[in-house]
Amino acid sequence: MKIEQVFEYDIDEALETKLQNLLSSCFPQIYPSDRIYFKQLPHSRFLAFNHNNQLVGQVGLDYRVMNLGGEPVRILGIIDLCVSHQARSAGIGTSLLLKVDKFSVERNIDFILLFADHMALYEKNGYTTVENQCTWMKIDHESQTTKEIGCESLNELMVKNVGNKEWNKGTLDLLGYLY
Repeated sequence: MKIEQVFEYDIDEALETKLQNLLSSCFPQIYPSDRIYFKQLPHSRFLAFNHNNQLVGQVGLDYRVMNLGGEPVRILGIIDLCVSHQARSAGIGTSLLLKVDKFSVERNIDFILLFADHMALYEKNGYTTVENQCTWMKIDHESQTTKEIGCESLNELMVKNVGNKEWNKGTLDLLGYLY
């Protein structure tokens, strides 16, 4: 297996088709069938290819500042990590997360942040569930329009400290959309 980083603006039509097939098969009930993002394009992705050069996994990355308890924090957000059904249980998800960890070393990143429905993979890889009141911009993924500002505690929030700051229980303002 090989993992490579690709920036969103470098994705050509052939790769876009492969990504669309992977994402729609991994998220069949929720993922739009006409694009390679759910609410917003990530900045870059790590893509996993098997020995036949077939795309078998991906994780999107979004880098931005958020406000945690009144202080700015630099966040690398994980978006839509997925592995094809045929390639699951082979360590590809963990390999993608390890690639994100390695990428984060000695960069200006305080935390890696994600929202998970199934937390076991992330817990196994050092992520911690946190409970913070969150504020974010709600996007209607079908019409691709801003709906309103959301404000609630989200049980799916997980973080991994990769910088020198400590996570606190203050309000987390995502200063943008929810991954």
